[in-house]
Amino acid sequence: MLQSLRIRNLALLDEVELDFESGFTAVTGETGAGKSILLGALSLLAGARADKTVIRQGADATEVEAALFFADTRRLDMVLANLTLPPCDDGVLILKRSLPRDKAPKISVNGSMATLSALQELGGQWIDFHGPGEPRRLLKPDCQRELLDLFAKNSGVLEKYQALYAEWRQLVAEHQQLLGSDKLSADQIDFLKIQLAKIDDLELTDEAIAALERDFSRQQSAQEIISLASGLSHGLSGEDGLLGKLAQLLRTARQLEAFDATSKPLADRLQSSSIELGDLDAEFTTLASSLNFDAEQAEIIQTKMNAWLELKRKYGAKVEAVLAARDEMRRKLELQGDVVGSLIKLEKQIAEALKVARKAAAELRATREKAGASLEKTAGKVIVQLGFKKADFRVSLTPLPELGPQGDCAVEFLFSPNVGEPPLPLHRIASSGELARVMLALKAVLAEIDDVPLLVFDEVDANVGGEIGRIVGEKMADIAERHQVLCVTHLPQVAAQARSHLVVSKDQSGARASVEIESIHGNYKQRVGELARMLGDRSAKSALAHAEELLKG
Repeated sequence: MLQSLRIRNLALLDEVELDFESGFTAVTGETGAGKSILLGALSLLAGARADKTVIRQGADATEVEAALFFADTRRLDMVLANLTLPPCDDGVLILKRSLPRDKAPKISVNGSMATLSALQELGGQWIDFHGPGEPRRLLKPDCQRELLDLFAKNSGVLEKYQALYAEWRQLVAEHQQLLGSDKLSADQIDFLKIQLAKIDDLELTDEAIAALERDFSRQQSAQEIISLASGLSHGLSGEDGLLGKLAQLLRTARQLEAFDATSKPLADRLQSSSIELGDLDAEFTTLASSLNFDAEQAEIIQTKMNAWLELKRKYGAKVEAVLAARDEMRRKLELQGDVVGSLIKLEKQIAEALKVARKAAAELRATREKAGASLEKTAGKVIVQLGFKKADFRVSLTPLPELGPQGDCAVEFLFSPNVGEPPLPLHRIASSGELARVMLALKAVLAEIDDVPLLVFDEVDANVGGEIGRIVGEKMADIAERHQVLCVTHLPQVAAQARSHLVVSKDQSGARASVEIESIHGNYKQRVGELARMLGDRSAKSALAHAEELLKG
């Protein structure tokens, strides 16, 4: 969960430090007060791109910092390890992002420098945004399919199918390429064979190439290395070298030891230094002698290096790129050996791959059908609670004429808000308010299986009100049983049911406008006043009484 957040010099906000509670937090304020600043700060920490126009006028930089606590960090620590970032300490993840006006941006994770892409990957582990455009996204077939797959926990089944689908499509592409390709000429075949021989002669591995490049570099600088290493060896053991002088000093130290036994440790340290310098002398000598390449060895290294440089220029700088090119050349030669036979072989492989992919697609469809029936019932109950007393919500699966990247069926949500009307696709019947409630119902259902700890809802209660607003608040509270929920709302019925309450206000009394964010859930009187303002008049007795009733409820 989000524990604390510090924002400095973001848009109209000077500086604020906020502590967050678990459960449901409401964020309220007048229209245009700057509630988006709080969400903007969170999106910056989740890896959103930003330009320097977000920096407060007159300030040097915008800074955002957050501390998040995880009861179990095993999965998060694996993500951090893959990103070569430090693990969480005592379950706490520390994120910090700075956007200076005249310098490069800075990002740190647990005190270590990080990239924007790393911040984006971590964002998927701790926060999920649901904004005003979310209901409109529900009209897209891909969104409906994704929601159904999420409810069905289909990630593993879908990945398995997509891998098999990709294999089938690759074989089809090879078949088409072979059908449309011309037969290679004798010169082209000879060229491919020569290139393969060059690659095979090098016995390419990362270790072998690293050793070759090291030997080549040492060979190129051999005379300089030999001269420097020999000079160091001479300085240690040559005439008037350090070892000779040290031997004299050691004899003197032993004489001192004979007169004063307490000096023995000093003499022993001097002797240890002499032994260490002797070892260094031997190693410098070995280094100099190891670089005496004979002419044949030097020519072999030079030839291999020239061949490697040629392959790098043609096929790529890395060993795997050259090996991939080798495999492709071998495949071309194999195909040329018997084009008709290769086509027949590919056709058999395609038929088998298609059979396997269709079986996996059928398994995927079966999980969707089962999950669709369950989602109809579960989401349907919530939709009824959100004011559609006689609504009908259905999940329709339609067979596709051929396999696609997402399976063999299309997913479509059907909805009827009124009794006696047949369910139709959402884009044909749903108003913005209806869409918002359907999406909220789905989010409430999916929150049970979503493992992202912080869910941010930005005005998802738009286009609803009255008694439905109270039910929306109840759904937010239900979701908050399993997640930390942050909800920007204009409905007092929603805000009253939050465990925590933040108020955003804009002060324009001075020379410059400024935004402030204040926590009021510890002050009953302030909270009643804010709810009364949302009801229409913070000074009206009726509004104050209604606000108190909402809080008591």
